[in-house]
Amino acid sequence: MSNMNITLPLTDDIVEKLRAGDDVRLSGVIYTARDAAHRRMIEALEKGEELPLDIRGQVIYYVGPTPPKPGQVIGSAGPTTSMRLDRFTPPLLAAGLKGMIGKGSRGPAVREALKQHKAVYFLAVGGTGALLAKQIKKVDIVAYEDLGTEAVRRLEVEDFPVIVCNDIYGGDLLEEGKAKYKRSVA
Repeated sequence: MSNMNITLPLTDDIVEKLRAGDDVRLSGVIYTARDAAHRRMIEALEKGEELPLDIRGQVIYYVGPTPPKPGQVIGSAGPTTSMRLDRFTPPLLAAGLKGMIGKGSRGPAVREALKQHKAVYFLAVGGTGALLAKQIKKVDIVAYEDLGTEAVRRLEVEDFPVIVCNDIYGGDLLEEGKAKYKRSVA
């Protein structure tokens, strides 16, 4: 496990260096999207339409931020559970998405798609939305404004803390943790 600072977007070279358990700080642009936005993006792909943003090399953060208070660029911005987005993930990875940030584990189809398309799944710590928001320096809505908090936003982040959960080598931090726990209890 190592510590890494990454300037986005992600490339194959960067993704190849990441391993489950790595502590990473992301700087650059990430995009937000949750269930409703994912549904629309998949519908666009199925119809052969272009997505509202070029997702090649990009990272999507599974978050529905709260409205900002005066003087803030964004309200609380904690991760949402990722598994509910599993059915949408493989087609987006095939379209060039390189990373996702959320909480919780991913299913087998997503883990396989990460290996196939050289992408990575990062964990952000749930319950830390107010702290994570401090690393977000600028916010713009870029698509699906009618979805409110679920609109796709472009976030400029600085030293945004995440941990590699699933890498392209089949590494799975959560499964490794469960196995280690079982060994220590047995």
